[in-house]
Amino acid sequence: MRQLLLAVGIALCCALPAYATGNDEPVSLNFVNADIQEVIRAISQISGKNFLVDPRVKGTINIVSATPVSAELAYDILLSALRMQGYASVESSGVTKIIPEADAKLHVDTLASAQGNGDKLVTRVFILKNESASQLVNVVRPMIAPNNLVVAYPASNALVVTDYASGIRRIEKLIASIDKAGNDLPLVIPVLHASAIDLANLINKLMPEATSAQPGDDNQRFVLTADSRTNALLLRSDNPGRIERVQQLVASLDSPANVPGNIHVVTLKNAEAPKLAQTLNAILSGTETAAPAPGTPQAATTSTANSGGLVQADAATNTLIITASEPVYNNIRAVIEKLDVRRPQVFVEALIVEVTADKAAEFGVQWQNINGINKAGTNIIGGTNFGTANNIIGASANITSVGQGLNVGIVKGTTTLLDGTQVLNLGMLARALESDTNANILSAPNLMTLDNEEAKIVVGQNVPFVTGSYTNTGSSSTAANPFQTIERKDVGLTLKIKPQIMQGGTVKLQVYQEVSSVLSSSLTSATGITTNKRSIESSILVDENQIVVLGGLIQDSVNNVQNKTPLLGDIPLLGALFRYETRQRSKTNLMVFIRPYIMYQADAAQQLSRERYEQIGKTREDSRLSDSWVLPNDDTEKMPSLKVDDALSYGEPAAVTSAATVSENP
Repeated sequence: MRQLLLAVGIALCCALPAYATGNDEPVSLNFVNADIQEVIRAISQISGKNFLVDPRVKGTINIVSATPVSAELAYDILLSALRMQGYASVESSGVTKIIPEADAKLHVDTLASAQGNGDKLVTRVFILKNESASQLVNVVRPMIAPNNLVVAYPASNALVVTDYASGIRRIEKLIASIDKAGNDLPLVIPVLHASAIDLANLINKLMPEATSAQPGDDNQRFVLTADSRTNALLLRSDNPGRIERVQQLVASLDSPANVPGNIHVVTLKNAEAPKLAQTLNAILSGTETAAPAPGTPQAATTSTANSGGLVQADAATNTLIITASEPVYNNIRAVIEKLDVRRPQVFVEALIVEVTADKAAEFGVQWQNINGINKAGTNIIGGTNFGTANNIIGASANITSVGQGLNVGIVKGTTTLLDGTQVLNLGMLARALESDTNANILSAPNLMTLDNEEAKIVVGQNVPFVTGSYTNTGSSSTAANPFQTIERKDVGLTLKIKPQIMQGGTVKLQVYQEVSSVLSSSLTSATGITTNKRSIESSILVDENQIVVLGGLIQDSVNNVQNKTPLLGDIPLLGALFRYETRQRSKTNLMVFIRPYIMYQADAAQQLSRERYEQIGKTREDSRLSDSWVLPNDDTEKMPSLKVDDALSYGEPAAVTSAATVSENP
């Protein structure tokens, strides 16, 4: 009986579409535990739509309408009923596909418009203008069906959503309310009477939470800065309450001064008050300013300008006292804000490499015959004397005057000269000497200084040079009173630099490099001390952290001196007995390299200081004397360890970590 009633109901429903569709009349739906396939076939007849049903779509369905509905509404009711059973509909090329909801997103090939059937599966692309698509995915995901899709495309800041049409419309409203320009745009607050720079500093102090907000907490973001050109405040915050508080403070503080007079006090953070006061007064008066001479007190020259402004400096507190009207003061305050900034530092490393090689050789034979010097009558004396430092005549008078090397001689006793002096009867002196001297000198001076400030380092000795002397002859009643005038000069290594940071990280360097030494052979000279000097003075451009060669010296000198007896010295082989030959070759290679580092932040300077501190500590420990059971041990304490908090404490070195990086040594 039940099956008969169901067949009759389906037959009646199937008979209605032609009549209802043709006359646009509503129909009544009454399906109770009806097979899904049969219900889809009936709605197809009612709505005139074509359905393609997946074989996996099975089960029963209940649809009951208390009042007649239109054919379009009957179609929507079917889609809703299918959605409740876990099935979805996808329209493609005039055919409605009925498939499981989990696979439906793979068959959607059209984009949805603002309108659409509520339970029809569609895809929509939202192009965001203000918010981030990647961040908005987490907001949209809970609002769509678990089997449907939402992804972000960062390249075009787009959000792709596949969901039912009703869900798409809901997400569209959500995105429209979120993706709009609002709190992120800066708010411009004009300042009419006060200085915008002073107000920004004051309000930031009154609202310290602006700088203490935790990262990522958008509600705590708060930025307030001043635009000196327009004398306005720029405010950015996601908290409307804070915006209102700042506006109220500005409205209260931006009013004409109630106290008579136009005196303002500005505390400087980085610049020097006397120098800055001199510059500002020159601007106000329209005259040029000159830097104070070295050694003079740093006091600002005050002058009354045409605009009625006056600037004085208090060096003790590093403050400026400005007497000017409000418009003039606002202009001066804007100039101070640009000049009172932290100046970067420049660390300069220099590398001086000097390699010298000297090779010398000498060989010679000298002959002498003075046997007949004391005999009566006519006698012959003579020999070969080539005038060298080790000549045979000098060796006869003082055998200890013979220098280094191999010296071989023939002595025939002693001979008394006419003046009674007794000398060796040295008949022959042969001398041979070869020397090889190499020197490798490496110096690495380095300096740190402020931008546009000169720095100098000297490592050496302060050597006295005699510039004059005087001695009176004295008399029987007065003693002689000799004296000398002495001038002391630095001898050693000198590095003097003045850096200037250019655009793009290029550094202009004014460099003076000098390496000097005292010539050891001149220490006992009657004419005074002689010094060797090598210096470079230049202005160069070098990129940050790059090495440049300042200059150098490459010298190769050869000296060959040959003394010989005419004719005899030219005889092959035997001629060597009548020659004295000296050969000398000297090579000098000197190069000076330099590299600058720019340090904009304090972290870079601290990191460099830590590295140098640890380096010198390791060098000191490596040079510590080993323990001995005979000699006293090296019990000197270790260098205090430089910890992260920059406190010096004796003990084991602590590990140091920092985010700043400095390049390695050249």
